[in-house]
Amino acid sequence: MKIDILTLFPEMFAPLSASILGRAQKENKIQINVVNIRDYSEDKHKKCDDYPFGGGAGMVMTPQPIGSAIAVLDPEHKARRIYLSPKGETLRQQKVFSLLEYDHIVLLCGHYEGVDQRVIDLFIDEEISIGDYVLTGGELPAMVLVDCLARYVDGVINTSSLVQESFSENALEYPQYTRPVEYGGLAVPEVLRSGNHAEIDKWRRQQSEKLTREKRPDLLDGQK
Repeated sequence: MKIDILTLFPEMFAPLSASILGRAQKENKIQINVVNIRDYSEDKHKKCDDYPFGGGAGMVMTPQPIGSAIAVLDPEHKARRIYLSPKGETLRQQKVFSLLEYDHIVLLCGHYEGVDQRVIDLFIDEEISIGDYVLTGGELPAMVLVDCLARYVDGVINTSSLVQESFSENALEYPQYTRPVEYGGLAVPEVLRSGNHAEIDKWRRQQSEKLTREKRPDLLDGQK
């Protein structure tokens, strides 16, 4: 999978070169390309924002640099083009699964008061939000989405680690334990030390359902 990220602040994406994502890129499992929108500005000062028509606080990102960047990165519109926006569809696990169908994804990070509406009308396929709150820009949401997607690209993570995860089957994951057997007066549940895999699986399913009922009952109701 190839992911192009359009941003005014490429330096914010340094974390994508670390840990699992960094290794995946070095091994060519996934290609993440951070693009500075300013490089495509036709303004002599590389300006990419201006005052909004009608007045109002803040600045708005202008359409030309964004449109030009997208035209170069995806000239035949074969990629899925996504604008990270608080007005978008809330990101859920099923949306992650649907986006895995695309070999090429273009992510646009807004900033300031957002982007000129004509960018969305002309160049964007969908808008995605990571939650009902407002951030200073789309960079952090873009990193969240990239991380969500990258985990399911072949070879990035051991496939056994992707089984029975939270939200994958409309349920939260069961509790996990490791050594030591006792810590802070609490012991690892005996069933997990029994070696009886049938009973372990049963316990994990029960704990998953219990946690889901307590913390996210909406998932059990089939809500998305």
